[in-house]
Amino acid sequence: MKQFKILSILIFLSALISCVEKVKEKSSKPSIKKPNIILILADDQGWGDLSSNGNTNLNTPNIDSLRINGASFENFYVQPVCSPTRAELLTGRYFTRMGVYETSSGGERFNLNETTIAELLKNVGYNTAAFGKWHNGMQPPYHPNSRGFDQFYGFASGHWGNYFSPMLENNGKLVKGNGFLVDDLTDKGLDFIEKNASESFFLYLPYNTPHSPMQVPDKYWDRMKHKSLELLSETDVEEDLQFTKAALAMVENIDDNVGRVTDKIKQLGLEEDTIIIYLSDNGPNAYRWNGGMSGKKGNVSEGGVRTPFYMQWVNHIEKGLNLTEIASSIDILPTLCGLLSIPIKTEKPIDGIDLSALLLGNAVTIKDRFIYNHWNGKTSVRSQQFRLDEENRLYDISTDRGQKFDVSNKHPQITDSLITAKTNWKKETIQITKANDERAFTLGYSKALYTQLPARDGEAHGNIKRSNQWPNDSFFTNWKSVKDSISWNVDVLEDGRFEVDLYYTCPEKDLGSIVELSFNNSKIAKKIIVPHDPELIGKNEDRVPRMESYVKDFKPLNLGVITLTKGSGILTLKALELKGKQVGDFRLLQFKRLD
Repeated sequence: MKQFKILSILIFLSALISCVEKVKEKSSKPSIKKPNIILILADDQGWGDLSSNGNTNLNTPNIDSLRINGASFENFYVQPVCSPTRAELLTGRYFTRMGVYETSSGGERFNLNETTIAELLKNVGYNTAAFGKWHNGMQPPYHPNSRGFDQFYGFASGHWGNYFSPMLENNGKLVKGNGFLVDDLTDKGLDFIEKNASESFFLYLPYNTPHSPMQVPDKYWDRMKHKSLELLSETDVEEDLQFTKAALAMVENIDDNVGRVTDKIKQLGLEEDTIIIYLSDNGPNAYRWNGGMSGKKGNVSEGGVRTPFYMQWVNHIEKGLNLTEIASSIDILPTLCGLLSIPIKTEKPIDGIDLSALLLGNAVTIKDRFIYNHWNGKTSVRSQQFRLDEENRLYDISTDRGQKFDVSNKHPQITDSLITAKTNWKKETIQITKANDERAFTLGYSKALYTQLPARDGEAHGNIKRSNQWPNDSFFTNWKSVKDSISWNVDVLEDGRFEVDLYYTCPEKDLGSIVELSFNNSKIAKKIIVPHDPELIGKNEDRVPRMESYVKDFKPLNLGVITLTKGSGILTLKALELKGKQVGDFRLLQFKRLD
């Protein structure tokens, strides 16, 4: 009996300790759910491509509603092209500090010692996802799944060659998209919102439009193609009206998808708990109406770098708040951290500033500052009133947004101070360039299951040619000899065994070539025995002729398992035998870690 009582007491104490531990564990978690964040980024949409900014050529009620129901920055600046802006908004630092100098071939990557907003949010309990165009590094640990995002669906390269059910990836695994790409990305976003409605989440939606190729569903094209445009480009360059109409149709598609996101937030009762941000990554991708500003994508003038920036947070940010202070993509990370009251724990100092007090309507004075825009060797500087352009001409943007009147002679001291600031900024921040970039393409990252090595990142030797001068969605063709090869400068981060798939096309008449993949002392080889000769995709879907490569459906060939040892070297793909006139066309290698 006594033993039974002792046993009962022990069981009771054990249960009590368990309960205390559970209460302890529960109390260590945040008691108040932090607000969700949805960051929507358009690609190549100009400041003027919205009806809220006065463009009567299109209708964007859903994007406009973010401005009506939240705050807008009148003077918000990004960089002139895709990768730099994306790197800045993710890290709060100027892209020039981080190793970004191109939009392809490895120059789009920001360094591995940088900290992203996704990592900061993940560290305080957020569920994170990115669905869309990444454009800041493909191979892990440059890949979004290695930079704070639990989920990634989309493409890690730059521009993409097909927007209708294209080849994409889902957390590294190659998959086929479902329908028009922006709609598909939004579908994934809505699913993520629903699944995480009861927890804090960060959803990054970097859309791929209105970047070319100019593809858009019939629904949007049909209501735009015969439309008479009331507002045209203010430049002396003749406007391509078909291109403009296609771009505006694509923006109207984005607007519908923004509406789907905001409707979902309302349906779930999350409006007061969700910060929604909308902006574009650079100026318009062609000359069209843009509020009279000078320049377009690629230029460091107002028209190339000014973007709409709207932020809605119902019952926290005043409706219709219009802020005139200059702001930039580098401010997004510190401002979000300020709104959420979370610390900025980064290895590198932040260039941006926290603008949360302005957004919340608190009395605050922002210190005078300069914002720098840089691309292709050209740099301009924006102060609150002036812009110094790449040729050191000075413009009073408060009265001359179009940059027509050089006032440097009227304001020599201001001109000199901005020239000095520009010179110092370039010396301080521009570090890695194409000439001194020693970063290889990474392979074998231990925490990643999949790694892609596409034609984009390869170097062709012999007869082999790229399908287009723009590498991002290109493939290699004209592979006609055993002396031809494709190589990648790689850094194998950890030893491992990898199953390798080669994505190819080959007509039946040319079957029989044996291809070999080698790295240092490791080699695998396989014969191509299955024909696959699809037609190029895109011409029938394009609303205007494209600059980029057409694409096609590539078939995987399992090359076998290769053992790679840690270290740098050249990975080489070549043919040991040719049976026909060519080996075939090549798109990418997919590595899957086996141990």
